[in-house]
Order: sequence, then structure tokens, then C-alpha cells
Amino acid sequence: MPRLATQDGAVAFTLKSKFKETGMQLTNRILCGLILSTCILMAQADPPGRVARLSYVYGAVSYRPAGVDDWAPIDYNRPLTTGDQMFVEFAGSAELQIGSAALRMKTSTALEFLNLDDSNVQLRLTSGSLIVRLRYLGDQDSFEVDTPNLAFSLLRPGEYRIDVKPDSSTTLVSVRGGQGELQGPNQALTVRAGEQAQVVGADQPTYQTVGLPQLDAMDTWSEGRDQRDDQSPSARYVSREMIGYQDLDQYGSWRNTPDYGNVWVPNGTPDGWAPYHTGHWLWVDPWGWTWVDDAPWGFAPFHYGRWAYVGNYWGWVPGPVAERPVYAPALVAWVGGGAVGGGVAWFALGPREVYVPSYHTSPVYLNRINVTNTVIVNNTVNVNVTNVTYVNRAAPGAVMAVQQAAFASARPVQSAAIVVRPEAIRSAPVVATAAVAPTRESVTRTAAPGAKVVQPPAALQARPVIAKRTPPPAPVPFAQKQQALAANAGRPLDTTQVQQIRQSQPPPPRPQVRQVQAQAPAAISPLPPGQSNRPGDSRPGGQGQPPRTPAAPATAAPGGQRLTPAPAAPATPEPSVLRPPTPSTPARTTPPSEARPTPQGQAPEPQRLSPTPPPPSRATPPSEARPAPQSQAPAPSRATPPAEARPEPQRLSPTPPQSSAPPREAQRPAPAEKAPAPKPARPAPKNDEKKKDEKQ
Repeated sequence: MPRLATQDGAVAFTLKSKFKETGMQLTNRILCGLILSTCILMAQADPPGRVARLSYVYGAVSYRPAGVDDWAPIDYNRPLTTGDQMFVEFAGSAELQIGSAALRMKTSTALEFLNLDDSNVQLRLTSGSLIVRLRYLGDQDSFEVDTPNLAFSLLRPGEYRIDVKPDSSTTLVSVRGGQGELQGPNQALTVRAGEQAQVVGADQPTYQTVGLPQLDAMDTWSEGRDQRDDQSPSARYVSREMIGYQDLDQYGSWRNTPDYGNVWVPNGTPDGWAPYHTGHWLWVDPWGWTWVDDAPWGFAPFHYGRWAYVGNYWGWVPGPVAERPVYAPALVAWVGGGAVGGGVAWFALGPREVYVPSYHTSPVYLNRINVTNTVIVNNTVNVNVTNVTYVNRAAPGAVMAVQQAAFASARPVQSAAIVVRPEAIRSAPVVATAAVAPTRESVTRTAAPGAKVVQPPAALQARPVIAKRTPPPAPVPFAQKQQALAANAGRPLDTTQVQQIRQSQPPPPRPQVRQVQAQAPAAISPLPPGQSNRPGDSRPGGQGQPPRTPAAPATAAPGGQRLTPAPAAPATPEPSVLRPPTPSTPARTTPPSEARPTPQGQAPEPQRLSPTPPPPSRATPPSEARPAPQSQAPAPSRATPPAEARPEPQRLSPTPPQSSAPPREAQRPAPAEKAPAPKPARPAPKNDEKKKDEKQ
């Protein structure tokens, strides 16, 4: 349509100018589209800005890195990414962190990362139990758990639990807070807060729903970990999306300095200690050389922020409280030029100093990884590392050096350190990478002689799962890339090189992933009253709950708002943890009203069987702090279990006759109804008659 223009009372048609403007707009749109497409293609070549990290381990836990066939003992503080697998052996437990999300596993759980990047988390769960505490889910984010029976998508922040039976015939999905969508081979349905869905079968599964079971030992342990995270003082200084911030509470303190503001200082470091001095280097694709620290708090301070030598101590300076800081494999500067006589030397970057990755990145990524981890004064990243004055280079004992063989074989650097003359370090140039080619020993540390390495059975590793989203291709094996890496001077291969190897030597296919088409969610039928909602599981809560009696549906938090669950019981004392120890939790105190009774073959206590609704949704409160209402009575299911991480001994459910009766009637205290007062008083008349006979 031509546009009317008014000027000095005259009306004129501006059709010609409109055509000119339209042509210019079209040209601008084409140019913007080309620029945007170029940026998207460049961003696709960038590595992910987040990883997963093992934050708790009890018992035997092993893992298999992407691209290798051997299982190894889990390496604490090693980042996990797409293609990595984990296995928790019998009586073990483990916790993973992905940003602010927590993934908790128990005995005989097999897990694989089908995909892990900035927007997607896709897990392959073939056996065991998994609890997901999801604090934040962006509008473009997806979180999917694939099992042999179904693909479950987490749609809102909340708390979810997925249980897969060992024979893969049954999957249970419990939603204590939030909302999810369950996708099977022939049906889709929505699972809301307060519901548990049961799917039986693989090809033509059946779907049923029941009310939530009572909390078991794994749930209570998970609540204790949630309570620790919710009450972390360090969350005031860093983003909750920073992995490992909770460990800073126990192992150090925050100080305010005039030069850098809030600085975290570790406790108990020995004399002469400096950052990046106690640990080892591993090769982790797609980042390359990655620092793995030995300290129990050694994740966040070595992959985010910067280090500063303040007075006579080292302090960690976090970056801005960004929504999601970008992960870095190691924030160090490398010393080159032959200053260490064929060895490798490095030191920690200081505040406001630019980190230049050795892997291929786009300008957008290079800017993000720096501005989210330190304050860049001019907001312009200078990739020239040779003409920079590094503040930590002259700090006492800041530079660490080892021989290349020790560096590439993942040996502890503190035991392989070599002495380098200070004048050689001062005159040596700073380079962007360590020019050391990785070997097979660089990918995983070898197990100690005689150490047992657990791994899932072969049938479990090959068990297919149902997926809603298409995962990326399986990683190229390290053996196929090793020759190209040897010629790449310590730098990871870019996407073009990896694609060429993939085409010339197709990697073996990943375990079967059965893709299903998305369908509209449908309602599912409830279980009959009294039927167990945990087939094959006799722990408390498996029976006695009426079907589909969820609490009021939880209100999800807005897009960027963090969810805080309902009040939790005191955390259970965690068992002795293999390196490193977990922060202390409150001592177990079990009030009489909350104690979980031990079955003695009789009916349970009346208050245990009262028809109370399931525990309130953990995702309902919108506030950050976890409230503690005074009017709500403590739920019996929150009692401290007898064992924290080990499977509970089999406990029989209440006697069958009570389960068939209506719940309200079965829960009345029977002794009070069947013990009238006249019964104990019946023998009294006989005694009186005897007394009368004696008097006569």
C-alpha cells in the first residue's frame, strides 16, 4: 500500500520512495541473515559451555570416557560430557552436578550422556534409580531421560525420580515437583506434581498412575543434599549455575579485599602452595588438556574465575554473578620457548587477564568465556598472549613445571615437578597451548595394581532405549584420532578434521536408540486400590496409598526463577565417603513422632496409615529460601532411614486383609474398638458371691 505523507498542508503519495525503502530493507535483511547464519555455523563449532561433574561418591563407581572401550575408577573432579558413561555398583551411590541441577544415583545404576551442551541434556538410563533436582530450565532448554520403556522430558523446574527395573520391563516416573511428559512407543502422557506413572513393557507397554509413595532412604539422602545446597552461603557470591560452589563453604572463607572485592581463600593449604599445583592433567575432548585437581573443593576455582596473590596468600576471585558462567578446561597461561628444557610449565591467570583457548572457538565464545569469569575493563578480548604483563608470573611459587612424559601420562604434578631457574621463567614467552600430543594414558588414569574396576554387564551396556530427541552421532574413538592429534601440536581437532575422520573411518554405532514420534499427551488409568505401586519393591510406601491422590498441583516458577522445594527433614548422616569427604550435615535426630517403626508382623501404627495426602510438591514455593511452616505436622515419611545409601533390607508390607478394605476404615485403631470396658469387669460378680457365702 502507498503511504500518505503530509507536509505544509499538502498530501503526496510516496509510492516511489516506498519501493526504494523496501528494496533497502530487503537487502539489509539478506545481509543480516547471512551474518546470522555465519554466526550460527561458527557457534556450532564451539565446545559446550557447561559440563557435568562428580560431586559425591560412596562405594564403587566407575566410568568410561567417550571414545575408549575401557572402564576405569571414577576420577573425582573430572568433567563429564557427551558420550561418557557411569556405573554405580551394588550398595554405591553418586551425585553429579550440571549447572544448578543435581543428578543422584544409587545401587546398580547405569547412565550415559547421549548429549550435553548449552541447551540440551539427554541421558540414557538402562538400569537403577535416578533423582533429578532441576532448579532452572530456560525456554530453549531441554532435559530428557531415555529408558528402555519410555522417553521422559522434564518440562518445569522441580524434583523427579526415574526407576528402571533390572530386567528393563518396568519404568517408574515419580514427580514430586514440576511437570513432565512421558513418551512411549504408542502413547504420550503428562505426569504432574504428586503423581507416579508406571510403564510396563517395551513394544506395547501399559500405562498406569498412582499416588506418590512415601520417601525411602534414597529420597531422604537426596533431601539432605538439597538442604545443603539451599543453605550454601557461597550462593551469595557466585551464580548457582557455577558447578562446585557448594564445596567452598566447608573448605574456605570469603574475604573482602580493596583490589578485587569478595575473594575466597582456601583453608589448610601448606606453605608454598599455589593454584594448579596439586592434581594432574587429562585429555578431554573437545577442550583438550584439562586440569583435574585433587582438593575436595577443586572444581569451581580451577574452571571459573581467576586467582590472585593478595598480600601473603592466594585467593580465588569469582567473575560476575552471571546467569551461567562458561566452563573452561584450565584458566592458565603456558610458559614456552624452551625455558623448561623440554618440559611443560604454567601458572594461574590473574584477574582481568584474558584466557585464550587452545581449541577452535568463535569470537562470540571467546568473549563469553572471559566476561563471565572475570572483569574485562574494555570488554575487548585481546588474543595476543605474548605482549601481556601477567601479575601471577612473579608471585612466589606460582609457576609449576614437569617433564612432558609425566604431563602426558596423567601423573600427579606435585610428585613430578622439576626446578626451573627464575630468570628463565621471567624471560620465557607465554604461549596459548601446551605443545604435547596426548596418548592413551592421557584420557584416563590407570587403576592401581589389584584394584577392582566395576563395569555394567555387556547386556546392560547394549540395552536399547526409547528417545524423543535425536542424539548426536557417537564420538569418534580416540584411537582413530590419535595420529591426527600427534601432528596437531597439543591442540584438539576442529569439527572439519573430526568429520573427515568420521567419514573415512565410521565409528561403531552407539547402543541402539529407538526414535519415537511425539504424540499428544493422554490420560492414564489408575491402579486398583491396594495394589503396590513399586512392583518387586517391598520398602515402605510401596503399598497402602490410594491411587491418584496427588497434592495440589505445583505452580512452576517463571522462566528464570529458581525453584525452592518444601521444607526438608534434617539431612541424614552420610556414610564415609571416598575421596573427598562431603561437608558435614546435621546429626540424625529422630523425634518419636517421626520415627519409622520396624515391622513386627502386626499392623502399623495408626498415624503411619492415616490417609494423608502425599508430601507437598517440592517445586511449589517461588521464593529462594526454603520455608519452614509451623502449622504443618511433620510427615512420617521424612523420618531418617536406617541406611543412607545402601539398599534397605526387604520389609514386608502390612497384612493383606487391611489392604483390601477402604483406606479410611483400615487405618482406624482396631484395639480401641474391640476392647469394651465391661469385659475385664465380668469376673467381679463371682468374687462378690464368694464373699457373701463366706459371711453367711
